[in-house]
Amino acid sequence: MAIYQAGTNDAPGNSVVTFSRTFERTGLYNLLSATPLIAWYGFAAILQLPSLAHQIASLDLATADARILAGLASKLATQVFFITLALLLVLRRKPLGKASGFYPRFVAMAGTFLAIAIMLLPARELSVPLQVASTLLVLCGTVFALYAILQLGRSLSVMPEARRLVTNGPYSVIRHPLYLGEAVALAGVTLQFLSPWALALLALQCIFQLERMKNEELVLSRAFPDYQDYAARTARLLPGLY
Repeated sequence: MAIYQAGTNDAPGNSVVTFSRTFERTGLYNLLSATPLIAWYGFAAILQLPSLAHQIASLDLATADARILAGLASKLATQVFFITLALLLVLRRKPLGKASGFYPRFVAMAGTFLAIAIMLLPARELSVPLQVASTLLVLCGTVFALYAILQLGRSLSVMPEARRLVTNGPYSVIRHPLYLGEAVALAGVTLQFLSPWALALLALQCIFQLERMKNEELVLSRAFPDYQDYAARTARLLPGLY
């Protein structure tokens, strides 16, 4: 019979904790933790393929106006955005630091997926100016968000984690350009479902995103000694305002 003395390193509980902490630092754990998001973004891309392929096949450039072309460009940008997210989550670096506890993770998931609830609301008929505004917001926001994640590259994180301090491209001006692009695109989507409920969900999602930024900045400041200098010379989201 094995006898374990309390407080020794040979206790089964200590071995399990040690194994768990070691496993969390492996590439396999990094990939497995991202698998649900990889599956989600892959599914979202596949789901859009039939309608996108049909729209491209039926496109008549001779009769298509700017609104139709902008709408198609918006869908293509969204498709590329989802595929890029899934690919970078597969290839991303192992984290150097991460937030602990339930709350930062809950905020990150809420900030990522709460926007879906807006698209479950009844769509409304838009006037031509509102439809153009919605399409342009979605297109511009998605393209800017895609630019931001390409700058992040393998340092992309969904949870509050630190992989590499990115300070180039849009990150040389603002600390969270990806969230700015997503917010602009979501504002365009909200116009398509405009109602008090849609506006309330948009406001709630923005609140979660702001909390998410603060949580990420705490992790980054602990992982990178020069983060405070970087934060001092950049805006969090809007230069000159916030």
